[in-house]
Amino acid sequence: VQLQASGGGLVQAGGSLRLSCAASGRTSSTYSMAWFRQAPGKEREPVAAISLYSTTYYTDSVKGRFTISRDNARNTVYLQMDSLKPEDTAVYHCAAGNVFSADNPRSADYHSWGQGTLVTVSS
Repeated sequence: VQLQASGGGLVQAGGSLRLSCAASGRTSSTYSMAWFRQAPGKEREPVAAISLYSTTYYTDSVKGRFTISRDNARNTVYLQMDSLKPEDTAVYHCAAGNVFSADNPRSADYHSWGQGTLVTVSS
């Protein structure tokens, strides 16, 4: 599965961005999709995940601000990010996995990764 992420950029605190991730190739092996992020000097962390049946997971710091969704017909997953904060600044990676559950996503469960898109939130 190949993943192409887009939508990052520079935004002021309180602003919004929408990330997209289009999957191609053997998408039949993809059940859950997720967004991870890695800030400078920090470890990669899961941000949000969505199962094939659209159950979702969010890390505590983004609950109420971010929304993950997917369009199975287009093999695309989205991350709507509202009320952005400077601490959301990171490279965001989309990932596809063959796990059924979106709960507590782990990097090891996701077999395909996009190239990353930079989100910078200025204060």
